[in-house]
Amino acid sequence: MDMLWNGWGDPAKAAPLPETVTGLLRDLLGVKPRSTPALGLEDIRPPAPTAAPAALRALAGAVGDEHVRTDPESRVRHTRGKSTPDLLRLRAGDVTDVPQAVVLPAGHDEVLAVLRACAAHGLAVVPFGGGTSVVGGLAPQRSAFVALDLRRMNGLLDLDPVSRTAVLQPGLRAPEAEALLAGQGFTLGHFPQSFEWATIGGFAAARSSGQASAGYGRFDEMVLGLTLATPEGTIETGRAPRSAAGPDLRQLILGSEGAFGVITSVTVRIRPLPEVRVYEGWRFGSFEEGTAALRRLAQDGPRPTVLRLSDETETLIGLAQPDAIGADLTQGGAGCLAIAGYEGTAEDTAYRRERAAAVLTDCGGTLAGTEPGERWAHGRYSAPYLRDALLDVGAFAETLETAAFWSRVPELYTAVRTALTDTLTRAGTPPLVMCHISHVYENGASLYFTVVSAQGEDPVAHWTPAKHAANEAVLAAGGTISHHHGVGTDHRDWYVREAGPLGVSALRAVKRRLDPEGLLNPGVLLPTD
Repeated sequence: MDMLWNGWGDPAKAAPLPETVTGLLRDLLGVKPRSTPALGLEDIRPPAPTAAPAALRALAGAVGDEHVRTDPESRVRHTRGKSTPDLLRLRAGDVTDVPQAVVLPAGHDEVLAVLRACAAHGLAVVPFGGGTSVVGGLAPQRSAFVALDLRRMNGLLDLDPVSRTAVLQPGLRAPEAEALLAGQGFTLGHFPQSFEWATIGGFAAARSSGQASAGYGRFDEMVLGLTLATPEGTIETGRAPRSAAGPDLRQLILGSEGAFGVITSVTVRIRPLPEVRVYEGWRFGSFEEGTAALRRLAQDGPRPTVLRLSDETETLIGLAQPDAIGADLTQGGAGCLAIAGYEGTAEDTAYRRERAAAVLTDCGGTLAGTEPGERWAHGRYSAPYLRDALLDVGAFAETLETAAFWSRVPELYTAVRTALTDTLTRAGTPPLVMCHISHVYENGASLYFTVVSAQGEDPVAHWTPAKHAANEAVLAAGGTISHHHGVGTDHRDWYVREAGPLGVSALRAVKRRLDPEGLLNPGVLLPTD
């Protein structure tokens, strides 16, 4: 099944907002329905491909005629990603950066053949997994490019139950990966909000972090080996779980976002399927109080598998549990809702849950029972659908995230909220800014912001200054420009400043060696020369 072409996910799961929420948006933020009619996929008319016939023949020679698609629908479905500006432009019929063709290789050798064909004919290449990028990761700065759709590379190549490792192909979507592993008694344990549609290769390319990262770790911590196809040949990494044989080339590939090559296989650490999963809610009087509690668990343990905290605004609106939007489910009105989840053996889960409860209580938390936790688990992938419903009624909704050391988290939280609120208020569209701690570490945490406002006359132009102001605030407050969404084009200029001139020069040297013609995702991650 293909994802909704002008929104998120399964079209059957898209649902309109309740009238109570629509009325709240109208009264609180001045949201008005858009006057322009919605376009259907049949209304979108991309410009005809300009690639030379010889180039298309070369691509067909690499993967077969039936796996090179130039029809309008296929090309539109591979135009940009799923950020709010991406969708707004697509809904308005803007497909100026549509790919010339969609190419579907079946394996590593075919990927190499495609790269050689593109190099010979001057076509750029954008690796395409689930198409879930929200930072401009599928928007190259080059008009003549092909989308390299990896969906045919969707297998479990090997599973070693002794070492507890698995080799997965990059186009394998997360639900299918979990199903294949579960069939042999294992789980990857990687459950980001994009879980239903994102792919294994995308997780590696963007350094993804799942909602259960407190227990299972980030995806880059799960990766033991990678195979990378480049225009200059193949790189294979990961002979052992750890090595002192020089710098770890895995770390060069992880987070490279298709700019250095195409990931064609990923060797990952796997874990036994948990016997039990329990999620519960905790209420704190303030975000500051809840943050201190999460820090204590992250640093001194016991660490739950899932640990997250919504601020007062997000809790009040109900975004902590997207399938219950508009309802305050903390059973107490004010305060903040934390979710703690435990997965594992029954004995270990009960032990960690009891010890963590003592810590959370000592930090001022009040147990709200399992209902808030189970509701969160049930609706954990619903937020992108909610974003689409907000766009449908004329609201603007977008997210951004960052991370910092614990001592800087309060300043970072305030700085980003202030930047967003001030910029959008000056533009005449005062926002509702919500935030939660989405991932915790011994030394710091990630902050995930959600912004809702009226769209204004030009929604994309309305958002751009606010996004830039937030990016500036992130760097000024000591945060990283991205914790798990990646760099893409949206964060690139700030990533260059974060990495520093010498660091960027080193990365440019790597790209020149692996991709001398600059064909791989040009302008993504690094500025074009």
